[in-house]
Amino acid sequence: MIVIVDYGMGNLKSVQNAFAKVGYEATITEDPYKINNASAIVLPGVGAFGNAINTLRGKKIDRELIKAIKLNKPFLGICLGMQLLLSYGEEGGFFKGLDLLTGNVKKFQESVKCPHMGWNKITFTHHFNDKPNPIFQGILDGLYFYFVHSYYCEIDNLKAISSTTDYGLSFASSIRRNNLFGVQFHPEKSSISGLKILKNFGELS
Repeated sequence: MIVIVDYGMGNLKSVQNAFAKVGYEATITEDPYKINNASAIVLPGVGAFGNAINTLRGKKIDRELIKAIKLNKPFLGICLGMQLLLSYGEEGGFFKGLDLLTGNVKKFQESVKCPHMGWNKITFTHHFNDKPNPIFQGILDGLYFYFVHSYYCEIDNLKAISSTTDYGLSFASSIRRNNLFGVQFHPEKSSISGLKILKNFGELS
């Protein structure tokens, strides 16, 4: 069972529909018991880092997410869901994240328009690591995906970065560490290539 975590933020139905298009049933829930019993977990998100992490902790979902990752269950963070995996977020204050990857979430430079919205290219980071990211199986280097965000992930462990994207600077547009995956873009809005990523993740479950 693939579970999409409902914490009141994000376009959950569109993620669920995208999984259905590639042949996988996904359940939307905020129930810690169902999250605990999932075979794979998706943490989507659109909104502010502080509100999101406080809601996850208030609903006691955070501990279930950390437990699932330690149990090596496939886990995918999308957009804000990827940012929440980091140590800290600087949006509207300074908030501690899930701290599953060491790093901070920072705002783009004033020299570029915020939010970063629209299609942009991802570049695989072969120079950081030589292990292919399984959710990118069948995805060509340099393809375009759909982004909507004003903050980006600055990740300490370069080997966890699967791809980068340029927007005023080079930022991590996807990550992978063992069973933990994250994409800054929205695969559910990224046409055939985005659906292929969700299908690849579904196969891991």
